[in-house]
Amino acid sequence: MQRAKPWDSYRKVATQTATPAQLVLMLYDGAIGFLERALAGFEGTDPGEVNQAINNNILRAQAIIHEMNATLNMEAGGEISVNFRRLYNYLHARLREGNLKKQREPIEETLMRLRVLRDSWAEMLRRGPARDLDPDEA
Repeated sequence: MQRAKPWDSYRKVATQTATPAQLVLMLYDGAIGFLERALAGFEGTDPGEVNQAINNNILRAQAIIHEMNATLNMEAGGEISVNFRRLYNYLHARLREGNLKKQREPIEETLMRLRVLRDSWAEMLRRGPARDLDPDEA
């Protein structure tokens, strides 16, 4: 009998106990991690390993972006959801281009944009539920 890796157990518990907002942050973190590994793949010396590292990690990041896109609530989200859909479609297309042509620039651009989204999302979680601000606090 093979024992599960401790990290897999932790990840399973973390995803089962996370709030929907925390799950979004975890998805951003995952996509960012995969794209960082895709960029690291360019540093390899074996062309087959380079292509495999880039391809596999981009596909994983695309799967996360696709999932985030597919779960947008278009009815409740209104214009915000429409804008996120456009952005996710754009990021997915840029990664496809970077993967097909094995170019760093589309991956770097996507990584930069995902980091901005991730940091904004993390800040929103840090601040907690929206509250009425005193004009002197703004």
